[in-house]
Amino acid sequence: MRIGEAAGRVPIDFGSTPVTGIHVTCVAELRDYYGLPERPVKIHEPYQMLGWIDDDLRAAMGIDTVGVFPRTTLFGFPAENWKEWRFRGLEVLVPGRFEVREESDGALAIFPEGDRAAAPSGRMPAGSAFFDAIVRQPPIDEDRLDPEENCEEFSLVSSEDLAYYRRMAAEACGTGAAVVAGFGGTGFGDIALVPAPWLKNPRGIRDIAEWYMATGARPDYVHHVFERQCEVGIENLRRIHGEIGDAIDAVYICGTDFGTQTSAFCSVATFRELWLPYYKRVNDWIHANTAWRTFKHSCGSVERFFESFIEAGFDIINPVQCSAAGMDPVRLKQVYGSRLVFWGGGVNTQDTLPFGAPAAVREEVLRRCEIFAPGGGFVFTSIHNVQAGTPLANIVAMIDAVHEFNA
Repeated sequence: MRIGEAAGRVPIDFGSTPVTGIHVTCVAELRDYYGLPERPVKIHEPYQMLGWIDDDLRAAMGIDTVGVFPRTTLFGFPAENWKEWRFRGLEVLVPGRFEVREESDGALAIFPEGDRAAAPSGRMPAGSAFFDAIVRQPPIDEDRLDPEENCEEFSLVSSEDLAYYRRMAAEACGTGAAVVAGFGGTGFGDIALVPAPWLKNPRGIRDIAEWYMATGARPDYVHHVFERQCEVGIENLRRIHGEIGDAIDAVYICGTDFGTQTSAFCSVATFRELWLPYYKRVNDWIHANTAWRTFKHSCGSVERFFESFIEAGFDIINPVQCSAAGMDPVRLKQVYGSRLVFWGGGVNTQDTLPFGAPAAVREEVLRRCEIFAPGGGFVFTSIHNVQAGTPLANIVAMIDAVHEFNA
């Protein structure tokens, strides 16, 4: 399946990216529902507690994609050497260097690189189902701010990582599914990444509010960081492509959010001045040197940025949050459907999927497929990850409705 080219049948993605995943508890329920062999599910992305979708579950659900993820997680330890861990009474598998500590209030603290001697970099409040990054920014000294301190995580890809990507891309390609890869390093100003939960002692501007203020008050600082990130990112893409060639179909560029439920975090003018030049350089290199499609994630009310996303060279937009202001699916398809692949928008994960009845889920899924599918350019997935606590019956109704549409 070449992404976005098939007209008629709607391809399905769950699990190929960190924004189209399924919470580990839901993955375990799905395995049981489909009668698959009982075994612990791997938490391959511990920040959001996403469960790995094995080939047997992918086949049972009719998923058409598979992901290639970075070798190390957002907490700085590799996703390998799996060990058992109990989460909410469920036996799961976590990476060997996954280390947590229960706090007095019932929260879980997680350590960067699995180093208990370091300060925790993430916290899962009691009753929550995923981790929040802990801001560990030292006091800001306006006279001594050095943008190089925000660049410490940008380094050339290692030979170990290159060998890993070569192996994982080959395995993914062998499944016959569309392959989506995320290599990291091009998430310019992604708020999930600014606190750097993988670093033991991050320096520079790491507080989220301080970073947002910097985009207005310190644009030269932000440009310096983005320039360095862009240079290293493109060189790493060149090296990775030299190892894997065109074994993948699409590459996850960034998860930087620009929209809120009703508005945006910045103006279009600010986006075009700060972000567009770097996105364009990355996308232009990819399109000039590879056959990969480029994937942009941005939640919220972001239709105002679509023309700029297209100018920047993005092929794919996700999650297509149709419930946000100005994100009417009919208009989006009419205006942008010939220029963007809509990867998402399939069902509302804030309302319909977790809280609606299965019949309401089916109705919404069928309607979104009717809107987005004509002419191709649509990959079905929910609007962001399927969260913990989502009723199994609703997840099944969602999947069944896509297959009903495709019948």
